Amino acid sequence: MTARTLTGKCFCGAVQYAVADAFTYALNCHCSNCRRTTGSAFKPFAGITRIQFAVTSGRDNLLIHGEEKTHDAHCSVCGSLLYSVVRDGVYVHVAMGTLVDTPTIRPTAHIFVGSKAPWFAITDDLPQYREHVTD
Repeated sequence: MTARTLTGKCFCGAVQYAVADAFTYALNCHCSNCRRTTGSAFKPFAGITRIQFAVTSGRDNLLIHGEEKTHDAHCSVCGSLLYSVVRDGVYVHVAMGTLVDTPTIRPTAHIFVGSKAPWFAITDDLPQYREHVTD
């Protein structure tokens, strides 16, 4: 059975993408890099193999920060963080806030809470990990 396709886009719509609703994992990251990149208390993201993700319009409007196998991709027009290429270029972490369609997956844990913003309180019952998921 083929997974349905989800769409996503940046704030201004200059960059759009398609991704299979077949995410392997979803987490809320509280590391300082994710906070700075998003401008918020944490980054909810969903991971999927890179081949299941495609920029469908606005590729020329992408601002890539990093290298081919590990980078963040922003819209160069509005600055939105759309996704990160991780795990030696094999996976994409989609910033869940940029999805237009609702994914099946939900975040299952908070990671890097050892460096979370001191002004933010986690109030849900999801597991919390000081660094990355250890299970």
